[in-house]
Amino acid sequence: MNFFEQQDQARRQTRTLVILFILAVLAIIVAVNFAMALLWNWSHGIRLAGPSVYPRGFFAVNTLVTLALIAGGTLIETVNLREGGGDAVAKMAGGRLVPPASKDLRERRLLNVVEEMALASGIACPRVYLLDREESINAFAAGYNPNEAVVAVTNGTLARLTRDELQGVVAHEFSHILNGDMRLNIRLIGLLFGIQMLAGFGQQLMSLGSQFWFVRGRGRDDKGPPAQLVLLAVGCVLFVIGYIGIVFGRLIKSAVSRQREFLADASAVQFTRNPDGIGGALRKIGGLSRSMRLGSRIRNPNAEQLSHLFLGAPKASLAGGLLATHPPIAERLRRIYGRSVQLLDAPELEDAHAAPGERLADIPYAASGFGGAGPAPAASWIAFGNSAGQAAALAPELDSALREPQSACAVVYALLLGDAERDAQLGILERGAPSQAALVPHLANAIGRMPKSARLPLLDLAMPALKQLHHPARIALLDTVDRLIAADNKMSLAEFVLQSVLARRLDPGAARPTPVRFAQLQALKAESIVLLSLVAHVAAPAAFLAPAARDSPADLFASGAARCPELGLTANDLMDVASLDFARVNAALDRARQLAPLAKPALIKALLAAAGDAEPMPVAVADLLRAICAAIDSPIPPAVAATYAVHHWALDGEPAYIEFS
Repeated sequence: MNFFEQQDQARRQTRTLVILFILAVLAIIVAVNFAMALLWNWSHGIRLAGPSVYPRGFFAVNTLVTLALIAGGTLIETVNLREGGGDAVAKMAGGRLVPPASKDLRERRLLNVVEEMALASGIACPRVYLLDREESINAFAAGYNPNEAVVAVTNGTLARLTRDELQGVVAHEFSHILNGDMRLNIRLIGLLFGIQMLAGFGQQLMSLGSQFWFVRGRGRDDKGPPAQLVLLAVGCVLFVIGYIGIVFGRLIKSAVSRQREFLADASAVQFTRNPDGIGGALRKIGGLSRSMRLGSRIRNPNAEQLSHLFLGAPKASLAGGLLATHPPIAERLRRIYGRSVQLLDAPELEDAHAAPGERLADIPYAASGFGGAGPAPAASWIAFGNSAGQAAALAPELDSALREPQSACAVVYALLLGDAERDAQLGILERGAPSQAALVPHLANAIGRMPKSARLPLLDLAMPALKQLHHPARIALLDTVDRLIAADNKMSLAEFVLQSVLARRLDPGAARPTPVRFAQLQALKAESIVLLSLVAHVAAPAAFLAPAARDSPADLFASGAARCPELGLTANDLMDVASLDFARVNAALDRARQLAPLAKPALIKALLAAAGDAEPMPVAVADLLRAICAAIDSPIPPAVAATYAVHHWALDGEPAYIEFS
């Protein structure tokens, strides 16, 4: 599945969305003016009226008021969603945040599945919400970018689906995250709220008119309809026209979301390599709809506004399905299985079926968005492969520490604890983070017994707990991280990787959507030189750990440059390692994040070539590429994912001289 093409398509569909929104607004303005003209004629006893009969500016005022309501509602909702992101959407749907340390068996199973998919896709582990009051089978993902995404599922999903089916549903939602659908969907919420705000305004006028009617009544000498009745009529008209906005909303949603559900189903099968995962969930939705009229129905009053986000249609289709936001279940199943299949019953499972099982179970990973070469080999890197090719279990003290915000901070500090500067770093912690200082050495010892390939996955697992920190606590964490790194007056490669990932995922601006400013990679020639040089300098010494590759930095840089001939780079453009300071690399990553989705694969392919195209590659190189992908909001390529499976250099050292002063 080429995620970059799908991200670009989602971005282009935003333009389609804007065009449809403008057409909907124009249609509503025409409807409002026509209705107001009829009301004016009725209130003045006029059957037919020419333009001269209406007051000056009559239609202009109607138009401006309508535009103000739509624009105001859209702006308010968009700002609210921009501030709250995926969490705001989950709360709109009635979601409850599932704590990472939950002891509930079904919640624990859900958290494990989400963690598995996050690690396999190389994105920050999303926060998980549960819609406790919904007994149907449904789910959605929301957020502006993968760094602040949330995944929400209904109580019925946990109660009625097996682990494989739950994994298929979560994989479906992760495909929406990787395909760029979330950003499109969350913008759609804001735009449609403005259209539907007319109904709310009309309802207020109706309420106001009815109050005046009962309070004041009507005098005997009044001519024409009373003002209270006119107010009621205007409110009723706006209320009806506002609900016409729902029809426009359904039309817009069906135009941009139906095909993307087919795509997400296909991605879920590719992720899990198990059509019975998402297929079984859809079969149970169909069976539940047939037996209990429940299916994927959502009772929350905001379900209509959020209908395009869900796995299955939360409301009944309008116009016989012509304006449905989701394809028919039968058609989705035919595309998954290649044939018609029977629906399944969906009774609630016994608790025994909901047992969490092995933590971080082995799942396949198949993201082929980097050239369309087909599915990648199954990568069981979630088990943290050690140097002997065996699975390394997660230490119990680490497992529990990753679940709570304060102890998760201690895990971050433990990842930064060095040998020569340990005393200085512990002194910094005792002054700045005394509640974690005593725990850090014990966690550092546990981390030291794990393979090097487990360091960044540990950080991914800690993200849900770290994101529970309030804004001041996040700032304090990042500040303490900076001071720990500066303890020896230099920044090593491992410290740079860790700091880059933390900053991208916890910085106050991390949740904001990143605008696309550069359509072509040629616009970032200088930044490409910086990143290619960095990867080449890291990969050259690391390559000596792998007997197959012993290229120099210049050779590796030239290999990367050859993948992007449009840049016109040669080995002579390689930057000296001493000139690769932190500020320059960080600035290059910030600008690369603003590349158009279809321009990012060329950069990543060039970086893979500069890394030597080894598979699996040394951990230091894989960690660097993983950090770069996180910084530019890109899924990790299969070659990087394979490194975290069985890694023959996992316990070896990493290049120590690549430092940022």
